Amino acid sequence: MNPDIRTTPITRTTRSTCPYCGVGCGALIDVAGEGAQAQIVGVRGDPDHPANFGRLCTKGSTLHLTATPVVRAQQRLLQPAWRETRDAPLQPMAWDTTTQRLADRLLAIRAEHGPDAIGFYISGQLLTEDYHAFNKLARGLIGTNNIDSNSRLCMSSAVVGYKQSLGADAPPTCYEDLEETDCLFIAGANTAWAHPILFRRIEAARAARPGMKIIVVDPRRTETAEFADLHLALKPGSDVALFHGMLHAAIWEGWIDAAFIAQHTSGFDALKALVRTMTPAESARLTGLKEADILQAAQWFAQSPSALSLYCMGLNQSSSGAAKNTALINLHLATGQIGRAGAGPFSLTGQPNAMGGRESGGMATLLPGHRDPGNAAHRAEIAAIWGVQALPERPGKTAVELFQAAARGEVKALWIACTNPAQSMPDQALVRAALERCELVILQEAFAGTATAAFADVVLPAATWAEKEGTVTNSERRISRVRAALPPAGESRADWRIVRDVAHRIEAALRPMEPSLFAWDREEQVWLEHREATLGRDLDIGGLSYPMLEEAPRQWPWPAGASQAKARLYEDGEFAHADGRARFITKPFASTAEVQDAKFPLALNTGRLRDQWHGMSRSGTVAKLFAGEPGPAVTLHPQDMDRRGLKAGSLVRVRSRRGEVIVPLRADDSVGAQQAWLPMHWGSEFLGGRGLSGINALTQPAYCRDSRQPELKFTAVAVEAVDLPWRIFGAAWIAPGEGAALRSQLRALMAEADYACCLPGPAQETLEGWSLELAFAEPPPAPVVQALAAVLQLNGVGVLRYADGRRGRSRSLRLDGEGAAARLQALMRVGEGSEAEWLDALWRERAPVAPFGRRLLAPDAEQPATTSSPQICNCFNVREDAIAACLRRQPDGAPEARLAALQGELRCGTQCGSCLPALRRLVHTSAPKKSSVSHELKEPT
Repeated sequence: MNPDIRTTPITRTTRSTCPYCGVGCGALIDVAGEGAQAQIVGVRGDPDHPANFGRLCTKGSTLHLTATPVVRAQQRLLQPAWRETRDAPLQPMAWDTTTQRLADRLLAIRAEHGPDAIGFYISGQLLTEDYHAFNKLARGLIGTNNIDSNSRLCMSSAVVGYKQSLGADAPPTCYEDLEETDCLFIAGANTAWAHPILFRRIEAARAARPGMKIIVVDPRRTETAEFADLHLALKPGSDVALFHGMLHAAIWEGWIDAAFIAQHTSGFDALKALVRTMTPAESARLTGLKEADILQAAQWFAQSPSALSLYCMGLNQSSSGAAKNTALINLHLATGQIGRAGAGPFSLTGQPNAMGGRESGGMATLLPGHRDPGNAAHRAEIAAIWGVQALPERPGKTAVELFQAAARGEVKALWIACTNPAQSMPDQALVRAALERCELVILQEAFAGTATAAFADVVLPAATWAEKEGTVTNSERRISRVRAALPPAGESRADWRIVRDVAHRIEAALRPMEPSLFAWDREEQVWLEHREATLGRDLDIGGLSYPMLEEAPRQWPWPAGASQAKARLYEDGEFAHADGRARFITKPFASTAEVQDAKFPLALNTGRLRDQWHGMSRSGTVAKLFAGEPGPAVTLHPQDMDRRGLKAGSLVRVRSRRGEVIVPLRADDSVGAQQAWLPMHWGSEFLGGRGLSGINALTQPAYCRDSRQPELKFTAVAVEAVDLPWRIFGAAWIAPGEGAALRSQLRALMAEADYACCLPGPAQETLEGWSLELAFAEPPPAPVVQALAAVLQLNGVGVLRYADGRRGRSRSLRLDGEGAAARLQALMRVGEGSEAEWLDALWRERAPVAPFGRRLLAPDAEQPATTSSPQICNCFNVREDAIAACLRRQPDGAPEARLAALQGELRCGTQCGSCLPALRRLVHTSAPKKSSVSHELKEPT
């Protein structure tokens, strides 16, 4: 960001909503300047928004850095472009020409192969208005149900669970229940990292009500699990066995609510018969847990005055995803823990508007207003609302099925919007084969440089956060307005407008002389059509309007005539099934789709980092967000490493039955034995090598039969040493605005090596930095070395060089400044192992090089490489080593007192609070001085 911005007076503030997770935090966007000079200079939490009350996490609080003039000019798609062949570069094209040509191509494919030869793959990050437009284009105009969302990868099991058990896809709880509950049961969710602002509320609730019990179900000892009274570190995939064992205990001990079961549910006898053999002892055998811990969890859940469950990807991303969801809901129904304050099953939404997509029917298995595309009456209702003769009857293909059909040649055209399947879909070999085989791949995207862009025939530049108007719905059914603070960058347009313009041209051929289905000039018109589809349904919002949403966010349902929403559903015991009764769903425990064996002995779990989001197309533009986790690594338990003779920091090959990835190794006993953990974010944009395509080359396309959600949370893998002794490391600091070009040039070299990792340098106010590490089994080819030197501008005058042809070593350094102020501006080193690795830290830290003198180029001037301490607090740039040093100076005392003293000295954890779980862990693991000083915990504001 331009440092002068900080002194520029704020000219206006726009109230909007954060575009990251499903918490739905309100955000205030501060803008300085007017007209073409206007730019976003800061983002603050909205104190009046009931989701966050002024707080933002690390990602939300750095949103302004994703919309700087440099990012908007250099890292965004700014104009439509088309390429004649896949190996040709994209060529700019005017909007009118692009939309007409696109309509013609889609019409031609439809005419030759039928409407089902066209598929749409959209996103939970779209606004509800965008979802509505895509859905109407696909189903109402083109005539295909082949429209699915990347929400299929995160939320579809929760959708099915709610529908099967309660009768409707409607979370029955609200955020206030976090403060009201007596027992919080968190299953398959690392709330501290994935939903940090909700975790702040959990922390505050625990402080206010110390008797509150917290149970966390997770194979890893996450920062969420460390906060729990009871951590159930079960075997991956065994959740149903745990929930059934808890239910068996509740039945046996008389902890169920027989009156509630009799009056408000059906199917209990069949479920009781199923779980009769799932004793706590049998559950312990299947889950690897202690029988006593299962009994304790069952008692706390059933006998607490109120029990609230939070769950997310650990349950959903499974071949038994629906069964895991309904087994947990069964516990709520059997114990009467639903329909009142502090009680109920609460599915945490992964994406900012996955709920809006579910409401508007933006998935192959849904229709608008929580309707079913397999129901003829529901299809007729939507056809009447939309003004079309009929909707297609043939079932649409869900995400995995859609790409499988494209790989077979059945789907000829894919329109992809606001998502990156060449990074996020499982089984990347199949996904990329599908994209290559398609006749037409359309990518509608805001950010440049995603993996999917390499497969696109046409790119359509979309407006994004701070440039869009519309609505989103968060996890507690609360609809918030999204507002624009700036005009769209370049020629980018709102997603619904892009859809509308193409639809108008298709209508001219398919519906000549008929009224347009897409007669929209503003977002509100689209939203009003969406609202009409909800009337009379469980999510009825007939009593809401854009002016009301301008005043404040509102929860649904809010039918016409209502004066307020229902914060909690089913308080009267009337559920959404036709008979008013909830259903106990009887599904037995089933193992994961693939199993560990001698060839693939480890269970790989994927998950989210605290400071990154999905494929990092947005969050990856902010160097500051890499400070805590600067690069990819696979994590194993130290015992598993010892058995395999593996060393931390070395490169290893992680293999599954579908593909492989080479990645550095990390030791951590928070990962269970015979397990491995890899963050989900590292696609081929950052991590790769010859023939490699990122983390999801490993994951499997097997999916839940009911929800069609793939089992991204379990993959059987092998981890083995790989011999890649030859390394190249190249890096450069450049002026702001030059980073995108450098990044692109470095990424172009990644496929030349056996292993490659391309990452931004640490955040600097006046510079951008990028680095590339390459590893080889043999000495690096001279053309690769020469190409990297050219990219880093290390071939000219003024470059310091050392070369040893006999040993294959070389160093090239360019300095910035002179004398004591000189620092490494660019470097490239080539050699075996860690030769001259200590130079990397000099570049990253922008440290003076004068103290090293001739050692910079000396043949054998080795010294221990310094590893940068991870940054724990992003708000105040506080690293772990500084925290550890501060804690060592603190006297002995209660953990809360030592934490408060730490916060008072370094300020870490006093702003957004996202680092508080990490700070607590460090407090507990550091050795204090002996004293009796006492302080009070300072909560973040």
